[in-house]
Amino acid sequence: MSLQERKAEVDRRIAEACRRAGRDPREVGVIAVTKYVSLERTREALAAGCRQLGENRWQDARAKWEALAEEYGAERAGTGPEWHFIGSLQTNKAKDVVGKFTYIHSLDRLSLAEAIDRKAASLGIEVPCFIQVNVSGEASKHGLEPAGLEELARGLRDYPRVRPIGLMTMAPHEEEPEATRPVFRRLRELRDEANAREWFMEPLAELSMGMSNDFEIAIEEGATRVRLGTVLVGHEEERV
Repeated sequence: MSLQERKAEVDRRIAEACRRAGRDPREVGVIAVTKYVSLERTREALAAGCRQLGENRWQDARAKWEALAEEYGAERAGTGPEWHFIGSLQTNKAKDVVGKFTYIHSLDRLSLAEAIDRKAASLGIEVPCFIQVNVSGEASKHGLEPAGLEELARGLRDYPRVRPIGLMTMAPHEEEPEATRPVFRRLRELRDEANAREWFMEPLAELSMGMSNDFEIAIEEGATRVRLGTVLVGHEEERV
């Protein structure tokens, strides 16, 4: 299956999930997770209409980022990729990511917020961030515990260059995707609670949740960004 065919199928499944949930498909942004594919495959994703690209590590993304930054220069402003950093981010690596990735999906502690804020201040920018919450409680998952969200929210007020816009989580991989629903529902409820109690300076609008195995369930529960790798860009050995 070509990448364009994959994207068409993903779009169809998103539309169906939105229909079931009474939502508009335009409310759901698709992040093509390109961390396991080459620059050439990433270019194919862009050509197919995938403008939001997700990477987990700067050292792996660097060659793609630099090549595409050159290809989509000032003369093609607005047509290039929108980069999302979706992996766990070490505090000392924030300086490599801020200014290159539009969004960071893995803010989970104030020490990281401080590092992001410091680099963003030097560049004169703000960084939209998703706060990663470990809703499932799995030891293998990164993110803060749900009970720690209010304290983090209060602390973020000291870092004006960090702009929290939503929450992010990863559900356990389940053979039956329906089993992930409570995780996604809890993240939505946590966001709604934070907004109702005004923990943040501005209400959180976004929910980054759902991957190849469970994105339809996540959409039914309110996802505004889904992070799709295998189902969308595939693996290099699958190229046709």
